[in-house]
Amino acid sequence: MHRQDEPQQAEESLRHRLVAAGAELVASEGVQALTLREIARRAGVSHGAPRRYFPTHLSLLSAIARQGFADLSDRAAEAVADAPDARAALQALSRTYLGFARTHPGMFELMFRHDLLESGHLGLRETSLPLFGTLVDLIAQVRPRPAAEPAVVAGALWANLHGIAQLRAWGSLQLATGVDDAEPLLRAALDAHLGPEPR
Repeated sequence: MHRQDEPQQAEESLRHRLVAAGAELVASEGVQALTLREIARRAGVSHGAPRRYFPTHLSLLSAIARQGFADLSDRAAEAVADAPDARAALQALSRTYLGFARTHPGMFELMFRHDLLESGHLGLRETSLPLFGTLVDLIAQVRPRPAAEPAVVAGALWANLHGIAQLRAWGSLQLATGVDDAEPLLRAALDAHLGPEPR
């Protein structure tokens, strides 16, 4: 190893520790706990240290959210890998999305904060858009000639899934429908956007 590489590797290591500390913090205490001071404390560095690697609080939050998108994308890729057809892959992808929202509510909330997505910090859009691209591609396979463009159908389905996830998190959906299990809601959403499943 060259000595000139050591400072860069140390910098990358600390950057990674800060993001990992933020991811653990959002998992245990939610988005509201993500202060620079608390992230630095958990990473074992001075409260001013994050500023050397992330010039703004927003850039650090974006890096943490990017980690969430990478995790969700990995889970989604694994879920669709063994699907026998595009519709089954869409079901698996949708289940993964809803499952991630339920088991990682703090990260899920952070990932879709409007200010982070709009800021364009640290390639957050580039990390999130491939997952949407997968959704579009699968819809194009299931509905080769839909009335609407596959991207529009994908957007509507995504909005539907996100609404299910959010309303379940608030308890509103269970109250209104009397259903706690997301599976019937998921099937209804897929049928609404893709047409009934062939028998």
